[in-house]
Amino acid sequence: MTVVVQGSLEEIGEPLSATTFVVVDLETTGGSPRECEITEIGAVKTRGGEVVGEFQTLVDPGGPIPPYIVALTGITDAMVVSAPPIAQVLPSFLEFLGDAVLVAHNARFDVGFLKEACRRHGYAWPTPEIVDTVLLARRATTKEEAPNKKLGTLARVFGTRVTPNHRALEDARATSEVLHGMLERLAAFGITHREDLDSLRNPMPSALRRKATMADRVPAKPGVYTFRGPLGERLYVGTSRNLRARVKSYFTSGESRRGIRDMLALAVDVDTVVCPTQLEANILEVRMIDQWRPRYNRRSARPERTAWLRLTDERYPRLAAVKSAYGQPSWLGPMRSMADARLAASALEQVIGVRTCTTRLTIVPRSDARACILKDLGACAAPCVTGEESGYDATVAAARDALDRDVSPVVEAMRREVASRAERLEYERAGELRDALSALVDGAMRRDRLAALRACRLVAVRRVDEAWELASFSHGALAGSARVDSGVWDAADELRARWDALEIDAALVEEQELALRWLERPGIRLLYVDGQWASPVTGAGRHRQWVDARRSDHDSRLGSERR
Repeated sequence: MTVVVQGSLEEIGEPLSATTFVVVDLETTGGSPRECEITEIGAVKTRGGEVVGEFQTLVDPGGPIPPYIVALTGITDAMVVSAPPIAQVLPSFLEFLGDAVLVAHNARFDVGFLKEACRRHGYAWPTPEIVDTVLLARRATTKEEAPNKKLGTLARVFGTRVTPNHRALEDARATSEVLHGMLERLAAFGITHREDLDSLRNPMPSALRRKATMADRVPAKPGVYTFRGPLGERLYVGTSRNLRARVKSYFTSGESRRGIRDMLALAVDVDTVVCPTQLEANILEVRMIDQWRPRYNRRSARPERTAWLRLTDERYPRLAAVKSAYGQPSWLGPMRSMADARLAASALEQVIGVRTCTTRLTIVPRSDARACILKDLGACAAPCVTGEESGYDATVAAARDALDRDVSPVVEAMRREVASRAERLEYERAGELRDALSALVDGAMRRDRLAALRACRLVAVRRVDEAWELASFSHGALAGSARVDSGVWDAADELRARWDALEIDAALVEEQELALRWLERPGIRLLYVDGQWASPVTGAGRHRQWVDARRSDHDSRLGSERR
């Protein structure tokens, strides 16, 4: 069995020597993207300091060019009268740009015109990574050698072969030479990979940049990293496909989160654990956060806050939305939020008739007990006044069946009610009922999925690049993983042997969710299964359309708000 340790280019980061840059320059009829037009586009594509392509065209602005622009650029109305309009030029330029890093001198100006042109003519702006050579110049040159950061001044400083002359292609060529001259200088400050470019836009304080040496002894492999404070305390836990690049990025990539900057100021060391797969790294991160509760971790820091829906422990139980790390019999969930737990409770209360009052009832009703209006409406059996004779035990049995096994009776009743409300044009109430039904089905689906995972032990494999990635699970907990380029069955036998050695009583809900997401990926193949790994035909998944409808509606509302 051979373990694959060499990562892909995406995992190890892209060196600037392999990065494709497209340096662009525009000539326009003025300074406002909304009121003025582009008259010329020039662009130079480079990789490794070598020019690999150029793009140049005049553009018909659709109107006269102001005289002062003609005097500045030399571009006249006669020169652009037969040129293509920007709507015809954009597709070719966007194809030329591709997924390269877009570079411009005073990028806000050029990018502003390009984005506005895309908006006007219905083209999607590709949101490339953008580098402004003005900002680079502030880091790479001194005030003495470049008292201003104009392109002509920088061209003189770096001795470019091309002299800027307010024509798009010539200026783009000069900017390209200036760019590579500045990158050579910045390499001495650790700017060597594409991922480091962010630090040029949002530089880190020098005190934090000096701590980047922590990354020197960190392996360039996937795994988990832990920042430690001066007393050895664990400050923050995270994962990465390349530990060295990720740790280094904290000190060089312009971290803007205030809490993380505070953590970096305290950090004096970093521990790492190399993992064979990203799945194992993600699960180890969840376990470590649960065990150590690092001060600066927010996600996964409180697994006991997972929302569930359950029946209370009393003679005449009611539904309660609670927070706990693990579910129990007659618990529905895990729910996505406490709000969803309350919505699901409202669906069960309406259809089954579970009482909604919060009073803890006595076994024998008090002589002065009075029923609320829900009894008169037939929505509650009122055990508060009739006790065991109320028939409330049948209500509880129906609620337990929905929480433990099958929500279909509730779904069908709610479906009819939603349709009825919609027919009566009560769309707001129909939407509320639809959301409650969706929350109930979603919680039941998650219950069924986790139950299936906890009911078995298995080993699965999938193809990743030129290797095989294997993972072994025992009743919801990860027993181990491996990444091999051959010997799949030998690796599977080794992972299966770890089932009995696993020392975890119950896997965290988030660990189980990570396991399920991995197992449900396309291309997964099961090698060993001990127990039953199945999704019941009569499970909540057959009502998934309600969950999808709610999410689709939510996404469309978000889109409308953004527009």
